[in-house]
Amino acid sequence: MEASSFQLLLYTALLGFILGYVINKTNFCTMGAVSDWVNIGDLSRFKAWLLAGSVAIFGVTILEFFNLMSVTESRIPYTNSVFFWPRYIFGGILFGIGMTYTSGCGNKVLIRLGGGNLKSLFVLIIAGLMAYLMTRTDFYGIVFHSWMRPISPDLATLGINDQSLPTLLSAIIPYANYEYFKLSIGLLISFFIFIFIFQSGNFKNSDHIFAGTTVGFVVVIAWYITGGSLGQDWIEANNFLDAPLPGVGIQSFTFINPMGETLIFFNNSANIFYLTFGVTALLSVILGSFVYAIISNNFRIEWFASKSDFFRHVIGAVLIGIGGVLALGCTIGQGVTGISTLALGSFVTLASIILGAAITMKIEYYQAVYEDCSFFDRLRSSLADLNLIPNKFRRLEKI
Repeated sequence: MEASSFQLLLYTALLGFILGYVINKTNFCTMGAVSDWVNIGDLSRFKAWLLAGSVAIFGVTILEFFNLMSVTESRIPYTNSVFFWPRYIFGGILFGIGMTYTSGCGNKVLIRLGGGNLKSLFVLIIAGLMAYLMTRTDFYGIVFHSWMRPISPDLATLGINDQSLPTLLSAIIPYANYEYFKLSIGLLISFFIFIFIFQSGNFKNSDHIFAGTTVGFVVVIAWYITGGSLGQDWIEANNFLDAPLPGVGIQSFTFINPMGETLIFFNNSANIFYLTFGVTALLSVILGSFVYAIISNNFRIEWFASKSDFFRHVIGAVLIGIGGVLALGCTIGQGVTGISTLALGSFVTLASIILGAAITMKIEYYQAVYEDCSFFDRLRSSLADLNLIPNKFRRLEKI
């Protein structure tokens, strides 16, 4: 392995280990954050997630302003000029539904696996197979791209280079210098999120603050090592190889596509050639979670409780695998890494993931109370609870 590649993957492994250890220790969970908000009105864990996003936006904005890196040419095209709104919305909703069925997002699957949950190993394999299906076969092109691309506008035809919020706003707001304009927009968005987190409600739990800050910083540092001088050496060295390494490019943490890459890695007898940034991040997150579980005496072997539990996780794994790739990321990949680029599509995806998860949780809550009611009655009541339709369309008494 070339020196710059080894060094970069070593740093990636360290970041992943920290992420896995801290998330297990602090119980940082994006699905849990939505569940707390929807079911009991507690925003504490949701604000920890927002804090991670705020820190990531701030860090990337500063790094780009001082020309230390750029996310414009990122491996995952977050700021692409093509606004793929069907991918963001449909993929995000599918992922939100799926993570509810699997009791966790892609990141949480890895954390639980490190803690001894063998159900998560099963989910990882199935989601990885779906990611492989979406990225390395014609499935995506035939089933999704064939109809999504024609209805997705290319902003370049309007003279807009990309879909980042600073670029979009620069088309309607006068500015003297774009770099300072971009800096101002990034800092303002980060600042307003930060104010929302701390100005109201009870957000004083040190674990939540520590978790959100750590996740945000890990995402920023990963952007820097792949997009800074070390990353450029890595990319340039790879371009001169007779057989270029897969997965090389400017990127940060995301976990669904790497599940597919991990299956490829092990299917090739753990050949170092297939050890990508994503595979390294994924395996090191599991290791970090495992080490914390052992140290804290929380390592527990878990398996499916019933056939229904098994099929629920299978369905969920399929949905997070397909939805995560379709949406270009998961709750970390889009909900923190993506929004750090200020891409409009990342914010749309984040909202869609939350919507998919929230509706699913509400439907299941009504199903538990009203066992004989129809799915559409549960759906309408759930949408009314979330203020997405007028309350007069509700068919079940609010619970």
